[in-house]
Amino acid sequence: MTVAESVTGSGARLTPDPVRLLVEAAESATTLRERAVEAVVAKVASGGKIDAEALEREQHAAHGLAWIATYVEALRQLASYAGRLEGEGRFGEMERLLAQLGAAEYLSQLAGGVAMSQGETARLHELGIGDTIQAAFLTPSVRALIEAATPEARARVVALIGDSRGTATFGDTGLDETLQAIRDEMRRFAEAEVIPHAQDWHLKDDYVPMKLIAKMSELGVFSLTLPEEYGGLGLGKEAMCVVSEELSRGYIGVGSLGTRSEIAEELILNGGTDAQKQEWLPRIASGEILPTAVFTEPNTGSDLASLSTRAVRDGDVYRLTGQKTWITHAARADLMTVLARTDPKEKGYRGLSMFLASKPRGTDDEPFPADGMTGGEIEVLGYRGMKEFEISFDGFAVPAANLLGGVEGQGFKQLMQTFEAARIQTAARAIGVAQSALDLGLRYAMERVQFGKPIIQFPRVSDKLAMMAAEILLARQLTYFAAREKDAGRRCDLEAGMAKLLAARVAWAAADNALQIHGGNGFALEYPVSRVLCDARILSIFEGAAEIQAHVIARRLLEG
Repeated sequence: MTVAESVTGSGARLTPDPVRLLVEAAESATTLRERAVEAVVAKVASGGKIDAEALEREQHAAHGLAWIATYVEALRQLASYAGRLEGEGRFGEMERLLAQLGAAEYLSQLAGGVAMSQGETARLHELGIGDTIQAAFLTPSVRALIEAATPEARARVVALIGDSRGTATFGDTGLDETLQAIRDEMRRFAEAEVIPHAQDWHLKDDYVPMKLIAKMSELGVFSLTLPEEYGGLGLGKEAMCVVSEELSRGYIGVGSLGTRSEIAEELILNGGTDAQKQEWLPRIASGEILPTAVFTEPNTGSDLASLSTRAVRDGDVYRLTGQKTWITHAARADLMTVLARTDPKEKGYRGLSMFLASKPRGTDDEPFPADGMTGGEIEVLGYRGMKEFEISFDGFAVPAANLLGGVEGQGFKQLMQTFEAARIQTAARAIGVAQSALDLGLRYAMERVQFGKPIIQFPRVSDKLAMMAAEILLARQLTYFAAREKDAGRRCDLEAGMAKLLAARVAWAAADNALQIHGGNGFALEYPVSRVLCDARILSIFEGAAEIQAHVIARRLLEG
């Protein structure tokens, strides 16, 4: 018996002309977003400018606007995806059902309240949107999609997902043949080299083996988006998303190794001198050099303007003094991109500079065998495989030639140039973690028998799986859109931030639901879903905590 036969759903109803409904609903949601921006502007603007105190006072409304706008952009990209696939004859039953369910859920939340976290909900009236505008949002197309989210539709999509196990994804992702081939290659690699070992690496808190890193280098993971002149493959950020997603689906500790190289390459490519590019980029691309980002300090967190680590010029070197924390893969890294203050008179962003600081690789016994540098490991719940460290610099010497760009005071600007790519890649990693949770939840639900039948036949179990798949589709399409905007050379900090904000929340929800499907077994360390839950939790914190991300999105929307 196939899953399609064992899970009922024959009464699932596909909406007529779904692409038209999706497009019209997205248009209605766009209008709602515009009215929401106007309503929040009225709360926080004075004399045509955003009042910082008012924005902080109205933080719930402002962050609610960010979440609402993120949902709207996800719906817009879902409609675009559906239209493209229909035009190519690829919009099949699974794609239609997933789009239908995803749209219904987000449209319903827009009308009734968008969950910003487990205990915080953004409701339209709290933003200052009146009943008339709320009623206008519920057009016939919006209502038709909401009403099509039936139990039968959810059951049917789970049946289709179950019968497609073993495929790279559940449903057509909308990628072209080249990107799909890259996905398939990364999926095969993860299944053969990563998934069989990931749980053991996690439980033992082991490093990802260097042999595996060498194989990743051979596959081009560290050279993916770098121009060919520096030893790269010259591919775009959408390819980066595909690779990051599939590797993180295997194990986020592996998927995140590419992030370290991506950040360093972006910094050097955008802000480095010609000599710095020639010296560092080919070696990072080949995997010879493993980089790490050294930005965060114990007392600053996301408040980068308050960084206190000093870099003082001393002849041909700068000497770094200060404390850094949450440095990923620091001991085994060869190159640190360090953000430090070169001008103590400038208390904000203007006094910051970026340095390319080389160091010897360390070991567990001696993580930092370098003069002027000490540190230790921070033990963590998840996101293992690279390890986290705190570092103290005490006169650590960096050649003056390694000041990024050769000019002081450019560090914050240089860092901001990397955030678009970093947040897009983080969104892709989150999608991979969410997909891993869906894989695990689906397999367990099909194999676990209770009360005489597989638990996937119970609606509350299959409903969870259906919504995981639908939300993954939404987050994936928003992330791919941000990547395409980046590839086209257009500003996409807003879209990248939205993708990261949504995908991180989707990953946590998927992991939590997958663990719930496992019941008590999910709480046991021997089951991989316990690891996936721990890994998912960090995603809404690093690369911009969800609250900071929402604030940045809100400011961009309100400033126009």
